[in-house]
Amino acid sequence: MASIRTIKNDMTESKMQISEKTVSQYLNVLRRIFVVEDLPAWTPSLRSKTTIRTSAKRHFVDPSIATAVLRINNKMLLNDFETFGLLFESICIRDLRVYAQALDGEIYHYHDKNGLEAEAIIWIYDGRWAGIEVKMGSKEIEDAAVNLIKLSRTVDIKK
Repeated sequence: MASIRTIKNDMTESKMQISEKTVSQYLNVLRRIFVVEDLPAWTPSLRSKTTIRTSAKRHFVDPSIATAVLRINNKMLLNDFETFGLLFESICIRDLRVYAQALDGEIYHYHDKNGLEAEAIIWIYDGRWAGIEVKMGSKEIEDAAVNLIKLSRTVDIKK
């Protein structure tokens, strides 16, 4: 969900001089050639006055492109679980998009100002929805379940 300015600042720290306009143009090109795809934010009606983050999340359409460009092998990924987790989430989102489309639905992400989030929300056009947490370890399952229950109690869908 990094803004164009954040991406530019990250690139500038590495001694690369680039404008926000150029970063935006690069991202648009990457979208057009299906390297990245935005995952829009889900904005249901809420019973509370919680502010929902509306920035899209960017995911690789095929995370193997990132591993090839960065020349990352399986041993490197196993030593960097943060990067591995990001790539794993992208591959899960890619597959969930396919399944949701087959059900006449869409995929979104959810994040509010209180830190409540879900990596994916499957929204079916008849009003049904499901929150999904993407986790790589069994230690995180219980926290993810608690988080999804909290999300289900927060969301108020108007029909």
